[in-house]
Amino acid sequence: MPIPDLSVDDLYRHTDLSGLGFKTTKELEPVETLIGQDRALEAVRFAARMRSRGYNLFVIGPKGSGKHAAVRGYLSDRSQQFPAGDDWVYVNDFKDPHRPIALRLPAGKGPDLNRRIEKLIGDLTASVAAVLEGEDYRTRREAIDRDFAKQNEAMLESVAKAAREKDLVLVRNDQGFAVAPEDGGKPMAQEKFNALPSDRRDRLQKDIGDIQGLLRDALHKAPLLERDRQKAVRALNDGIARSLVDEEIAEIHDGLSPPPELKSWLKDLHQDLIDRIHLFAQPAEGQQTPGQTDPASAPDPQRRFRVNVFVTNRPNTGAPVIIEDHPTLGRLVGRIEYRAQMGSMLTDFTLVQPGALHRANGGYLLIDALKLIQQPFAWDALKRALYNGSVTIESPQDAATTTLAVSIQPAAIPISVKVVLFGDQRLYHTLAAADPDFADLFKVAADFDDIMERDDAHEALYARLIGTIQQNETLRPLDRKAVERVIEHCSRLVEDSARVTTRVGLIADLLREADYQAREHSHTTVGRADVEAALEAYRRRSDRIERRMREQILTETMLIDTDGNAVGQVNGLSVLQIGGHAFGRPTRITARVRPGTGRVVDIEREVELGGPLHSKGVLILQGYLAATYATDVPTSLQASLVFEQSYGGVDGDSASSTELYALLSALSEAPIHQGIAVTGSVNQMGDVQAIGGVNEKIEGFFDICEARGLTGDQGVMIPAANTRHLMLKQAVRDAVKAGKFRIWAVSSIAEGIEILTGVPAGPRRADGSFPDGSINARVEARMRAFADARRRFSAAETPESGGAG
Repeated sequence: MPIPDLSVDDLYRHTDLSGLGFKTTKELEPVETLIGQDRALEAVRFAARMRSRGYNLFVIGPKGSGKHAAVRGYLSDRSQQFPAGDDWVYVNDFKDPHRPIALRLPAGKGPDLNRRIEKLIGDLTASVAAVLEGEDYRTRREAIDRDFAKQNEAMLESVAKAAREKDLVLVRNDQGFAVAPEDGGKPMAQEKFNALPSDRRDRLQKDIGDIQGLLRDALHKAPLLERDRQKAVRALNDGIARSLVDEEIAEIHDGLSPPPELKSWLKDLHQDLIDRIHLFAQPAEGQQTPGQTDPASAPDPQRRFRVNVFVTNRPNTGAPVIIEDHPTLGRLVGRIEYRAQMGSMLTDFTLVQPGALHRANGGYLLIDALKLIQQPFAWDALKRALYNGSVTIESPQDAATTTLAVSIQPAAIPISVKVVLFGDQRLYHTLAAADPDFADLFKVAADFDDIMERDDAHEALYARLIGTIQQNETLRPLDRKAVERVIEHCSRLVEDSARVTTRVGLIADLLREADYQAREHSHTTVGRADVEAALEAYRRRSDRIERRMREQILTETMLIDTDGNAVGQVNGLSVLQIGGHAFGRPTRITARVRPGTGRVVDIEREVELGGPLHSKGVLILQGYLAATYATDVPTSLQASLVFEQSYGGVDGDSASSTELYALLSALSEAPIHQGIAVTGSVNQMGDVQAIGGVNEKIEGFFDICEARGLTGDQGVMIPAANTRHLMLKQAVRDAVKAGKFRIWAVSSIAEGIEILTGVPAGPRRADGSFPDGSINARVEARMRAFADARRRFSAAETPESGGAG
């Protein structure tokens, strides 16, 4: 009984939205969330509401599925139910400047504290300068200086008086003070001193030694007097400083309500301002002392008093939702910046910069998982932060820092953040298998599906989704026919007439390109013709290689027959993916047979062009042959299979049924009609199984046949299981409707070989034989003939046994 070919109605599923009663998408109600993703969105809600440790979220889905927008939208809405995150500031630890202190403040209070401190510094700079230049301060300072100068002069005068009483004089020179004999109020000349009687000289020498002792005592007391003078000056300055600082600190406290940690730091600030009030009398820049290593005092001496507003959040804006597009280590956990000065690299607490974990503290952090693991040290740093519940700013260069760099160790900041990673299935399973910490830290997976059912209810939702995208993108509205065509194309994208894609990125791209076509043709609304034009324009932009390959076939550079008959030769079909464009290409597959040892030689595998799946398919068809024909004798077939003019790798099992048809033709010597191309895999029972890319394969062979001229005998044979996947282009449907092209859906090798050869396969009868003249009978007869030939050959090679008498 002939196998019927498919009707035109089997080749395409049309969409009918007339029941919705809309003319353009402007009339459709927008959708609030992604459609067809209830399971994934439920997982997102669960992870967002779970407060236990480790319930971070990994969002799984292909690019363009809308998962980023859906998760971000939900978390942004949920974040409004929570208070804004705290502010964090870094301030100087006056006792240990290399370990800055982190202070937590209510949202929005960080900049307020910074303004208060900056005002304090400005006020003190102005007031200290005014006081030090004032008449009162100068008078009191000069009085202190005069008093101690008098004391010093009095000590020296007492020495000079004692010298005069001994006829000596105290002389001041470049080296200090000297004692000499007096001669008329002046030092005695050496010649005159030498002319004095010896007893007088001896007495003067003794007196000089006594006076020099008094002078030494006086000079030893001079540093003590200077110390007392400086102490008096400090007491004067401290008194002035305390009065000025007390007033400024009181102003800082006014209306601040500082938490305990800030109150403690303000107390330390109070004392440090008093101790270093002199810094406000110096220029603000360039006052670093040579050899100074205090990172909080160079080059701006007043820097040590300032506030680094590390993280700030506006009050009443909800918990933060941070997206980190470039998750390097520094952008994730923060970094310490440096400045070059006099050949050294210096830093301080004001150069500490926050990371995404700091900015997302109290809220949500969204990261692309692939980008994260591609950054050195970032993945391990994220795990440490989640396990420790705090972020320590670290740098991989710390261990290699030279002695010319002065670094700091900022205090760790505690965090409470929900991390959301985005990636595909492969990355998720790779992380789960390779890192045991992954499952412990990311306990929730939201798996966004890339397809959804295509029934009437879902088509109505899909139309609303299209309308929502159109409105969000501010595109021209689509009429009903255009929406129907978009839905039909979205079925083609997933190769299933009963389903549609949920990748909203692909839908949005098509709508944008259709809008462009409508604009180019001055259409106020996007019609079905604009959608068709957009699809055709995309294909034209992408099909250069497809056209070149088709030209090679049409010019017979690549040998593909589309009419006539040949033994052991059949047209197989494959799909090539070049970027985002997939197309079908026919390939000639041939088989040769002879007696042998039961081996089917896969030439592609022998030259290492065949992949493992292709090799598996060849072994399956070898098993089918051995179990179906001449099972009572050893398999004595030697066969070879090859993809003719194939110069690249071959993989997949979608050609296994095609190869089997070529073998059956070669064994039965029944010619195969070359106007029919074949696709489909096969199992050992002879069942034809579904394959991918069925639409591209059919259209690829159709284009060749159409270019050479359709005869009505040409067509493609596909697995019956692929019938539901058919969404063929209009040209193919028109040709089928006109009877110029045919498509058959087969379930078994027996059905397929009958279509290809026009000869029935023939079922095995009760007596174990096949009907005379059938393909199976001819194959089995050939297999037995091979077995007989092998047996005769083996017997001829065996020497006759004999003995001597």
